[in-house]
Amino acid sequence: MINWKEARSIKIPEGFKVSVSGTTVTMSYGGKTISKNFANNYVKIVQDGSTIKINASKDNSMVRGIVGTWASEINNMIKGLKDGFQYEMKIDYSHFPMRVSVKGKTVVIENFFGERSPRTAEIVGDTTVTVKGDRVYISGISKKDVGETAANIERSTIIKGFDPRVFQDGIYLISKGE
Repeated sequence: MINWKEARSIKIPEGFKVSVSGTTVTMSYGGKTISKNFANNYVKIVQDGSTIKINASKDNSMVRGIVGTWASEINNMIKGLKDGFQYEMKIDYSHFPMRVSVKGKTVVIENFFGERSPRTAEIVGDTTVTVKGDRVYISGISKKDVGETAANIERSTIIKGFDPRVFQDGIYLISKGE
């Protein structure tokens, strides 16, 4: 018999609808829904009314790390549904003007360093990307998806074989909107 002890509890704000089924936590608020799978042998999530309890079967550094990570991920789910996440990126170029556009679920970067073929970056999940002038705005309800989309865009403009201190063209993250 495993002795489960409460390691952390998270209060759910008013208006949120939460369901825990097995290892999946699903939250909805204001017509938006997000769900995440939390699977581990030593840690489990239980819903108790308007609180989510994270229970642990052991008390060691590995389990405490998992408990803290899960608590911050649940808090990020709440913050994402309530306020959303928005990252801001800046398009920098010195000679060849870049053209950045969104086509479907990809960001297309044309004329990067005068290259003939366009570079692409994938938009992850339900994230929305808008381009206004020399700024790229990435917004969504999942912090992981927004951050991964920003990383894909920044990674697609890496220049190999050139000194990055001299050749600073690219699209760079300047604000996480917090």
